[in-house]
Amino acid sequence: MPLPDPIIEVLTVFRPLFTAPTWRKLMTLLTGTLLAQGRRTVTAALRSTGNDQAGTWSTFHQVLNRARWSPLAVSRQLLLLIVETFVPAGACVDLVIDETLERRWGSKISKRGHYRDSALSSRKRSVSSPGLRWIVMAVVVPLPWTKQRWALPFLCVLATTPEVSEQLGTRHKTVGMWAHQMVSVVHRWLPDCSIKLMGDTAYTVLELGLHAQAQQVTLITTGRLDAVLHEPPPERTQHTIGRPRVVGKRLPNLETVLQEPHTQWQKLTLDWYGQGKRTLEISTGTALWYRYGSDPLPLRWVLTRDPSGKHSPKAIFSTDPTQTAEQIVKDFMKRWSLEVTFEEGRAHMGIETQRQWSDLAIERTTPLLFGLYSLAILFGHALHPDGQIPVTQAAWYRKPTATFRNVLAAVRRSLWGMETFPTSRTDPDVVLVPRSTLERWSVAIC
Repeated sequence: MPLPDPIIEVLTVFRPLFTAPTWRKLMTLLTGTLLAQGRRTVTAALRSTGNDQAGTWSTFHQVLNRARWSPLAVSRQLLLLIVETFVPAGACVDLVIDETLERRWGSKISKRGHYRDSALSSRKRSVSSPGLRWIVMAVVVPLPWTKQRWALPFLCVLATTPEVSEQLGTRHKTVGMWAHQMVSVVHRWLPDCSIKLMGDTAYTVLELGLHAQAQQVTLITTGRLDAVLHEPPPERTQHTIGRPRVVGKRLPNLETVLQEPHTQWQKLTLDWYGQGKRTLEISTGTALWYRYGSDPLPLRWVLTRDPSGKHSPKAIFSTDPTQTAEQIVKDFMKRWSLEVTFEEGRAHMGIETQRQWSDLAIERTTPLLFGLYSLAILFGHALHPDGQIPVTQAAWYRKPTATFRNVLAAVRRSLWGMETFPTSRTDPDVVLVPRSTLERWSVAIC
């Protein structure tokens, strides 16, 4: 099935990473996955591209479970392509990181574990689900067809529970340890770029903050209210005896600062996750985060509270003490865009519907689906560089801006539009559609 020229130009940078046979099969799977509805399996991709009767169907599975190609090299190229397309030259690259649970069942899935299901759990009840936990890193970028920032995934890592790691005979790595390695990889890929990384409480790790500082990456995470904070060490004089002090006097815990009546608060009005304006009260300061046996980490902390009392107070840490409190809060709010990406990926890209059980195929399929989400955005931008993505409207609902569903529809329309059909000799308004194409359309519609 031919591809439009703008899409081919986007995919050209990935061509050297694959052999010629693997590349041809991968393009068939990519096209079929974009056109398929419902489950994103190899069978669905082949049926959408008209290859459901191909006798060599098993070779398409081998792209995922046997072929030699590096997912890390593909991730690097995808990151460079996103930055080149959407990040202005010299601007800071905003990254977000979070985990998502891919609910999977099956005794043959060796790295499957049980995790708390945030979608089904509440404050009063904790629900666990079997599945795979993915650590996803994405670039937060502005797009020409919407005012909201979108998170485009480019790197996914499969994390396991301690029990699963012990069964597999491998050293267990925590979420913080995986993030430590991911920061090193991204810094190596973007050595000359200013980088900010936003995460939640799972990434509030002193060792990770020190490593991010060494890699010249600003880490912004949810802070711990009971973190041990200190003042800078006092200046030494020529008569000072003994080893130089690492930190100064210990500061009160942020939980204490939150309750103290003399704490100074200032009001800040922000555009709250696209829900309109909201006013917060913030208090900020600088400190050294320290634990015995490690180096102190300079940071700026920001306490936020809701004047109406509807939302609980929160602390935010930034490893760049020169940032203002308003900048830190605005940067931290960007991480919510990754939650939207997770939801859109499940709704429109078929994440959690694939059915591979081979370890190699599992570790390739889900990252490919997340990467295909980012590629769909790049395809939409290449097809409509002016940002005029067609938005479907209805009499009862006016849609002001394009969503991922509209971008995916525009990409699908361009793929279907590559088909050429003759017209009837007697009636120029009648198009002669081959039966095989009509059957593919019927499958897609039904």
